[in-house]
Parts: sequence; structure tokens; C-alpha cells
Amino acid sequence: MMIRANSCLMPSSTITVKFIRACSSVLLLACLVFLAACAGAGIKWQKLSKESDDLYRKGNYERAVELGKRALEVAEKNFGPDHPDVATSLNNLALLYVAQGQYAEAEPLYKRSLAILEKALGPDHPDVAMSLNSLALLYVAQGQYAEAEPLYKRSLAILEKALGPDVPC
Repeated sequence: MMIRANSCLMPSSTITVKFIRACSSVLLLACLVFLAACAGAGIKWQKLSKESDDLYRKGNYERAVELGKRALEVAEKNFGPDHPDVATSLNNLALLYVAQGQYAEAEPLYKRSLAILEKALGPDHPDVAMSLNSLALLYVAQGQYAEAEPLYKRSLAILEKALGPDVPC
């Protein structure tokens, strides 16, 4: 079968190959644009997170919380509510609240961070262990040792499984 294209006769397979190449090029370009947008969002999130951390280290907690909240908003908007970067932002914001003694504000953030990491990475991932440890530290700071103990035990079990029993935690 012959198809007329560009004022000449070509086999249909030639047109199909050219069509596939053109579509592939368009798809590749779309993917690159998407990845560039994601990278831009990631850069903005990283910048806000770093600035918040710098302010925290300088003791400027109020401004650090503002930037931490903005970093969380950027992460949720650009990566979705269940992304590990959202969990990181939640954890960082909770830490800022703990540093100010605002434990009631910190607890739901730590719990949401933990839930995201368990869902995204699995219940036995080392990042989950670190999140469990953060929540346990919050409970210890409030004298809630009974709540902290099972979290510490689970955290230790995850790390021993991942790293071996002889690794100091």
C-alpha cells in the first residue's frame, strides 16, 4: 500500500516510523519540561528548608517557623500530600515547635510525618525509625515515658534489622 505524503509516494511503514519519531520527540520534550518544573519546585523547597534550618540554628524560631510552614506548603503543592519531602517538612516544623516548648503543635506533625513515611517507604525503613525516634523524644520531653518506650523499641528493631545488631544507634 502506498500513501501520498509531501507530494511523493511513500510506503505506509515509512510514514509510521516518521510519525512515531515525531511523537517520541514531543513526548520527550514534554517529559523534560515536566522534570524541569519538578526540579524547580524541589529547589524552592530545599531553599526554604535550608533557610528555616539556618534561622533555627541562630535561635530565630519565629521566622524559622514561618519559612518551615512555607516549605511545607511548597512540598504539599508540588509533590503531593503523601511524599517523603512533605514528611521531612512536617518533621522539621515539629522540631521547631519542640524547641519552643510547643509540644501540642508538634505531636500531630510528627504523627503525620510518620504515617507518610510508613506508607511511602514501608514500615521497616530506617527513615521510619528516625521518625519514631523523634516522636519518642517528644514524649520523653513531656514526661510521657510509657508512650515513648514502644516507639524507641520499634525504632531500635528497625535499625538493627537494617544495619545489624552491632551498629551503635
